[in-house]
Amino acid sequence: MLRDDGRAVRNDDGMVQKDDENEGENMYIIVGLGNPGRQYDATRHNIGFEVVDKISIDHDVKIKAMKLDAYGGEGFIAGQKIVLIKPTTYMNLSGTAVRAALKYYKMPKEDVAAKLIVVYDDTDLPVGKIRIRERGTAGGHNGIKNILYHLETEDFVRVRIGVGKRPQERAQADHVLSRFTKEEMDDAVGGVLTAAKALEDVVAHGVAYAMNKYNGEGMDKPIG
Repeated sequence: MLRDDGRAVRNDDGMVQKDDENEGENMYIIVGLGNPGRQYDATRHNIGFEVVDKISIDHDVKIKAMKLDAYGGEGFIAGQKIVLIKPTTYMNLSGTAVRAALKYYKMPKEDVAAKLIVVYDDTDLPVGKIRIRERGTAGGHNGIKNILYHLETEDFVRVRIGVGKRPQERAQADHVLSRFTKEEMDDAVGGVLTAAKALEDVVAHGVAYAMNKYNGEGMDKPIG
């Protein structure tokens, strides 16, 4: 799996600085959910972080400390400006970082439904399977639940990555904080690669195109 090495690279003042002339411009904000700290690296709950790291590598986006209780960076996909966000609030308080990012980048409310994209783990999907939705409930995911609370809307794009159902003898919290088994690893990595490609397609072609391409039952192999 991709690791979080280098995610704490900082500017001289330890912050990502944004030029005033860029405020309010057309952009996509892509948020990967997870928990900060090495002890959570490569856990099921942190697969959203893994996808953001993959995009940052593919599109030469430097992930640095921000003012927003997050690591993040700015770049471009298919000529569209993107902002990558990895909240440092811990999963259950993800909404505070997302709300702060929308405010900091002055994203208009009418843009949130199409241009805020959140990528995260889903225990209801088999390992590595992805699903894209334009809106919806939290589905029991505490990070999404907190985002809904802070944004007061269900209308934003979600990319869910399957991390597998918990074994009957394991508590849900223990399951999502566990790492993938050797047998699951190839599918997990494939899910990260496919989710990164799906996010690129959302930005380049729109969410309807991406949903049609990636939500089919035949999505058994990573696209890469």
